[in-house]
Amino acid sequence: MTLNLSFDEVLTTTRSVRKRLDFDKPVSRDLLMECLDLALQAPTGSNTQGWQWVFVEDEDKKKAIGEIYLANARGYLSAPGPEYAEGDTRGERMGAVKDSASYLAEHMHEAPVLMIPCIKGREDSSPLGGVSFWASLFPAVWSFCLALRSRELGSCWTTLHLLRGGEEKVADILGIPFEKYSQGGLFPIAYTKGTDFKPAKRLPAADLTHWNGW
Repeated sequence: MTLNLSFDEVLTTTRSVRKRLDFDKPVSRDLLMECLDLALQAPTGSNTQGWQWVFVEDEDKKKAIGEIYLANARGYLSAPGPEYAEGDTRGERMGAVKDSASYLAEHMHEAPVLMIPCIKGREDSSPLGGVSFWASLFPAVWSFCLALRSRELGSCWTTLHLLRGGEEKVADILGIPFEKYSQGGLFPIAYTKGTDFKPAKRLPAADLTHWNGW
């Protein structure tokens, strides 16, 4: 089923969903492939299309990946976060963000499907590197998230499994050729508990904008 959302509504209400992921409702492969077909229309440098997409349904593999993610998340989430001035909405939300991130870390393996997007090559050995390297993957990844939202599904772009050798461990679990492909994140995918997501509080665009120079 496709939600009756306008283009602007999809853009402004596609949230990082953690506590509202429904771990009990299965997600069909056909629906995931439908979303991926849409995502693959995204731009890709020189039309290389060097992306690969790994979906994980196997319970044992999800559990193993979840353990790697949780171990890294514990250290990261226990560290002091950034400090914001009084009245800054980012500071006001930090407690809730950490709480939901901890929840997801504890339950990552319970998601019906985990997805890892990969791009051919390694950033440190690429002639482009940095932004140019990832620019051929990330537009498609976000298009995939938007497609999920329009179909009553949710996810959260996480990267903590990549730390402390975790990327190579996950590559071993899934048979991803580590020297040839880089992982761009770990996405739990599930139907959402309700679909009434709203725009988030963000800093005003006027405070972040520069014209003809900084």
